[in-house]
Amino acid sequence: MSVSPAPSTPASAFSAPTQADLLDFVRRTAADAELIASLPLDPEGRTWVRLEGPGGSEAWLIGWPPGTGTGWHDHAESVGAFVAASGELKENSLAARLPADGWKTLELTEGVDRERRLPAGKGRSFGQHHVHEVLNESPDEHAISVHAYYPPLPQIRRYSRTGQVLRLEHVERPEDWQ
Repeated sequence: MSVSPAPSTPASAFSAPTQADLLDFVRRTAADAELIASLPLDPEGRTWVRLEGPGGSEAWLIGWPPGTGTGWHDHAESVGAFVAASGELKENSLAARLPADGWKTLELTEGVDRERRLPAGKGRSFGQHHVHEVLNESPDEHAISVHAYYPPLPQIRRYSRTGQVLRLEHVERPEDWQ
C-alpha cells in the first residue's frame, strides 16, 4: 500500500531541491534583515557564514568588501542560486556548456559572454557546470549575498581568463573552504 504526502507538505520535503527551490530559499533568506545585519564585515576580504539550506543543500551568507570578486569558477555538478541582499553584485558568465573533464585550455567562441547586474533583492539560479565570476564593483559599499547549492559542493574549479582563452588553474575541495 502506498501513502501519498499530505497536500500541505511541500514536494521538496521528499525530493532534492530544484533550482526554483534554491532560488526561493535565497530570496526569502536575503529578505531577513536581522540575519543580513548579523554578518560580520571585513574591509579587506570576503566573510561568510554557513547556513542550513533546504533539502540537504549547502547555503552561505557572504559579505563582499568594495572591489572584491570570486574570479572565474564553476560549481561542478551542483545546481545553485544566489541573491544580492544588500549592495549590488555583477555576474559575468559564459552562455556555453564546457566539457566537465579532460581539458586544461579552451578557446571560447565569440558571443558566449553574459553580464548581469544584481542590485539588492535580485538574483538568479543556474545549472550544473555554470562558469561565472561574481564581483562587487562598488568603490565604497559592501555587498551581502545569499547562495545555495545542491548537491552540496563536491568541488569548485577555478579558471583564469585572457581574452577568449579560458584555462583551468586548480580544483578546490570542500576541505579547502570549510
